[in-house]
Amino acid sequence: MKTLQPDQPTDTGKALAKAELRRDMSARRAALTPQAVAAAGLLATKRVLALPAYVQAREILAYMAVRNELDAGLIASQALADGKRLLLPRCRDGAPGQVDLGCVRCLSEAAPGSYGIPEPPREACLPPEAFSPDLILVPGLAFDRRGNRLGFGGGYYDRLLALPMAQNAFTVGLGYDFQLVALLPADPWDKPVNAVVTDRQTLLTTP
Repeated sequence: MKTLQPDQPTDTGKALAKAELRRDMSARRAALTPQAVAAAGLLATKRVLALPAYVQAREILAYMAVRNELDAGLIASQALADGKRLLLPRCRDGAPGQVDLGCVRCLSEAAPGSYGIPEPPREACLPPEAFSPDLILVPGLAFDRRGNRLGFGGGYYDRLLALPMAQNAFTVGLGYDFQLVALLPADPWDKPVNAVVTDRQTLLTTP
Protein backbone atom coordinates (compact mmCIF):
# COMPACT_ATOMS: atom_id res chain seq x y z
CA MET A 1 0.00 0.00 0.00
CA LYS A 2 1.21 3.50 -0.78
CA THR A 3 2.60 5.42 2.20
CA LEU A 4 0.31 8.34 3.01
CA GLN A 5 1.59 11.70 4.12
CA PRO A 6 -0.13 13.56 6.96
CA ASP A 7 -0.84 16.61 4.81
CA GLN A 8 -1.66 16.33 1.13
CA PRO A 9 -0.49 19.32 -0.96
CA THR A 10 -3.93 20.04 -2.41
CA ASP A 11 -7.54 19.17 -1.75
CA THR A 12 -7.50 17.17 -4.99
CA GLY A 13 -4.48 15.18 -3.87
CA LYS A 14 -6.10 14.49 -0.52
CA ALA A 15 -9.31 13.32 -2.20
CA LEU A 16 -7.37 11.01 -4.51
CA ALA A 17 -5.44 9.54 -1.59
CA LYS A 18 -8.68 8.87 0.29
CA ALA A 19 -10.31 7.32 -2.78
CA GLU A 20 -7.36 4.99 -3.29
CA LEU A 21 -7.39 3.92 0.34
CA ARG A 22 -11.16 3.36 0.23
CA ARG A 23 -10.76 1.04 -2.75
CA ASP A 24 -7.92 -0.88 -1.11
CA MET A 25 -9.62 -1.31 2.26
CA SER A 26 -12.99 -2.18 0.72
CA ALA A 27 -11.34 -4.91 -1.37
CA ARG A 28 -9.42 -6.35 1.58
CA ARG A 29 -12.53 -6.37 3.73
CA ALA A 30 -14.65 -7.97 1.01
CA ALA A 31 -12.10 -10.78 0.69
CA LEU A 32 -12.51 -11.88 4.31
CA THR A 33 -14.14 -15.24 4.92
CA PRO A 34 -17.17 -15.54 7.20
CA GLN A 35 -14.98 -17.45 9.65
CA ALA A 36 -12.41 -14.64 9.75
CA VAL A 37 -15.14 -12.02 10.22
CA ALA A 38 -16.68 -13.96 13.12
CA ALA A 39 -13.34 -14.62 14.81
CA ALA A 40 -12.23 -10.98 14.56
CA GLY A 41 -15.57 -9.75 15.84
CA LEU A 42 -15.31 -11.96 18.92
CA LEU A 43 -11.77 -10.80 19.73
CA ALA A 44 -12.64 -7.12 19.27
CA THR A 45 -15.76 -7.53 21.39
CA LYS A 46 -13.71 -8.83 24.32
CA ARG A 47 -11.44 -5.80 24.05
CA VAL A 48 -14.33 -3.33 24.03
CA LEU A 49 -16.06 -5.00 26.99
CA ALA A 50 -12.82 -4.63 28.97
CA LEU A 51 -12.70 -0.86 28.46
CA PRO A 52 -13.58 1.21 31.55
CA ALA A 53 -15.65 3.38 29.22
CA TYR A 54 -17.86 0.38 28.43
CA VAL A 55 -18.13 -0.76 32.04
CA GLN A 56 -19.16 2.70 33.19
CA ALA A 57 -21.46 3.52 30.28
CA ARG A 58 -25.19 3.71 30.84
CA GLU A 59 -26.15 4.60 27.27
CA ILE A 60 -24.32 3.19 24.23
CA LEU A 61 -24.63 4.08 20.57
CA ALA A 62 -23.69 1.09 18.42
CA TYR A 63 -24.14 0.13 14.77
CA MET A 64 -25.23 -2.92 12.82
CA ALA A 65 -22.51 -4.24 10.54
CA VAL A 66 -22.88 -4.72 6.78
CA ARG A 67 -20.53 -5.77 3.97
CA ASN A 68 -18.02 -7.47 6.26
CA GLU A 69 -17.65 -4.53 8.67
CA LEU A 70 -16.28 -5.54 12.04
CA ASP A 71 -19.37 -6.79 13.83
CA ALA A 72 -20.58 -4.65 16.72
CA GLY A 73 -23.60 -6.89 17.28
CA LEU A 74 -22.01 -8.91 20.08
CA ILE A 75 -21.19 -5.70 21.94
CA ALA A 76 -24.73 -4.44 21.43
CA SER A 77 -26.21 -7.71 22.69
CA GLN A 78 -24.01 -7.68 25.78
CA ALA A 79 -24.91 -4.06 26.45
CA LEU A 80 -28.59 -5.03 26.54
CA ALA A 81 -27.82 -7.99 28.79
CA ASP A 82 -25.91 -5.66 31.11
CA GLY A 83 -28.93 -3.38 31.43
CA LYS A 84 -27.47 -0.54 29.37
CA ARG A 85 -29.57 1.64 27.08
CA LEU A 86 -28.79 0.78 23.45
CA LEU A 87 -29.11 3.26 20.61
CA LEU A 88 -28.85 2.55 16.88
CA PRO A 89 -28.66 5.10 14.05
CA ARG A 90 -31.21 5.56 11.28
CA CYS A 91 -30.54 7.62 8.16
CA ARG A 92 -32.82 10.66 8.21
CA ASP A 93 -35.33 10.73 5.36
CA GLY A 94 -34.61 13.47 2.86
CA ALA A 95 -31.46 14.63 4.68
CA PRO A 96 -28.32 13.01 3.23
CA GLY A 97 -25.48 12.73 5.73
CA GLN A 98 -27.70 13.00 8.81
CA VAL A 99 -29.06 10.37 11.18
CA ASP A 100 -31.64 10.05 13.90
CA LEU A 101 -31.23 7.63 16.80
CA GLY A 102 -33.56 4.99 18.14
CA CYS A 103 -33.52 3.15 21.45
CA VAL A 104 -34.00 -0.60 20.98
CA ARG A 105 -34.71 -3.32 23.51
CA CYS A 106 -33.53 -6.17 21.28
CA LEU A 107 -31.56 -6.31 18.05
CA SER A 108 -34.47 -7.95 16.22
CA GLU A 109 -36.22 -4.56 16.29
CA ALA A 110 -33.75 -3.36 13.64
CA ALA A 111 -34.68 -4.02 9.99
CA PRO A 112 -32.74 -3.35 6.75
CA GLY A 113 -33.11 0.26 5.69
CA SER A 114 -30.82 2.74 3.96
CA TYR A 115 -27.90 1.05 2.17
CA GLY A 116 -29.18 -2.27 3.51
CA ILE A 117 -28.11 -1.37 7.06
CA PRO A 118 -30.39 -2.67 9.84
CA GLU A 119 -32.04 0.38 11.43
CA PRO A 120 -34.50 0.96 14.28
CA PRO A 121 -38.12 1.70 13.33
CA ARG A 122 -38.81 5.27 12.24
CA GLU A 123 -41.38 5.74 15.01
CA ALA A 124 -38.76 4.83 17.63
CA CYS A 125 -36.30 7.48 16.47
CA LEU A 126 -35.58 11.01 17.64
CA PRO A 127 -32.95 13.61 16.68
CA PRO A 128 -29.53 12.85 18.21
CA GLU A 129 -29.85 15.82 20.55
CA ALA A 130 -32.48 13.86 22.50
CA PHE A 131 -29.80 11.45 23.76
CA SER A 132 -26.57 11.53 25.75
CA PRO A 133 -24.56 8.40 24.92
CA ASP A 134 -21.59 7.69 27.17
CA LEU A 135 -19.97 5.40 24.58
CA ILE A 136 -20.18 5.62 20.78
CA LEU A 137 -19.00 2.77 18.54
CA VAL A 138 -17.87 4.05 15.16
CA PRO A 139 -17.36 1.97 12.00
CA GLY A 140 -14.83 2.92 9.34
CA LEU A 141 -12.76 1.79 6.40
CA ALA A 142 -9.50 2.89 8.04
CA PHE A 143 -8.20 4.55 11.20
CA ASP A 144 -4.82 6.02 12.06
CA ARG A 145 -2.88 6.20 15.29
CA ARG A 146 -4.10 9.75 15.95
CA GLY A 147 -7.68 8.49 15.89
CA ASN A 148 -8.57 9.92 12.50
CA ARG A 149 -11.15 7.91 10.58
CA LEU A 150 -11.87 7.22 6.93
CA GLY A 151 -15.48 6.39 6.10
CA PHE A 152 -17.31 5.97 2.82
CA GLY A 153 -17.54 9.72 2.29
CA GLY A 154 -21.18 10.32 3.23
CA GLY A 155 -20.27 12.38 6.27
CA TYR A 156 -22.80 10.71 8.58
CA TYR A 157 -20.42 10.14 11.48
CA ASP A 158 -18.51 13.38 10.87
CA ARG A 159 -21.74 15.30 11.45
CA LEU A 160 -22.88 13.10 14.34
CA LEU A 161 -19.61 13.33 16.26
CA ALA A 162 -19.54 17.10 15.84
CA LEU A 163 -22.87 17.51 17.68
CA PRO A 164 -22.90 18.69 21.31
CA MET A 165 -24.49 15.39 22.38
CA ALA A 166 -21.29 13.57 21.41
CA GLN A 167 -18.79 15.87 23.06
CA ASN A 168 -18.72 14.04 26.40
CA ALA A 169 -18.96 10.55 24.91
CA PHE A 170 -16.02 8.16 24.67
CA THR A 171 -15.74 7.25 21.00
CA VAL A 172 -14.32 3.93 19.82
CA GLY A 173 -13.43 3.19 16.22
CA LEU A 174 -13.90 -0.48 15.38
CA GLY A 175 -11.97 -2.19 12.60
CA TYR A 176 -9.78 -5.09 11.61
CA ASP A 177 -6.12 -4.77 12.44
CA PHE A 178 -5.22 -4.20 8.78
CA GLN A 179 -7.49 -1.14 8.82
CA LEU A 180 -5.19 0.63 11.28
CA VAL A 181 -2.63 2.67 9.33
CA ALA A 182 0.12 5.05 10.40
CA LEU A 183 -1.37 8.23 8.96
CA LEU A 184 -4.55 9.26 7.18
CA PRO A 185 -5.07 12.41 5.10
CA ALA A 186 -7.21 14.48 7.47
CA ASP A 187 -9.56 17.42 6.94
CA PRO A 188 -10.12 20.26 9.44
CA TRP A 189 -13.60 18.99 10.28
CA ASP A 190 -12.47 15.44 11.09
CA LYS A 191 -13.05 14.52 14.73
CA PRO A 192 -10.67 11.82 16.00
CA VAL A 193 -12.02 8.93 18.04
CA ASN A 194 -10.76 8.39 21.57
CA ALA A 195 -9.70 4.80 20.92
CA VAL A 196 -9.31 2.34 18.07
CA VAL A 197 -10.09 -1.29 18.84
CA THR A 198 -9.19 -4.08 16.45
CA ASP A 199 -9.09 -7.85 16.73
CA ARG A 200 -5.43 -7.57 17.83
CA GLN A 201 -5.01 -4.36 19.80
CA THR A 202 -6.57 -1.51 21.72
CA LEU A 203 -5.10 1.89 20.89
CA LEU A 204 -5.96 4.84 23.11
CA THR A 205 -5.60 8.03 21.11
CA THR A 206 -6.62 10.52 23.79
CA PRO A 207 -3.59 12.47 25.09
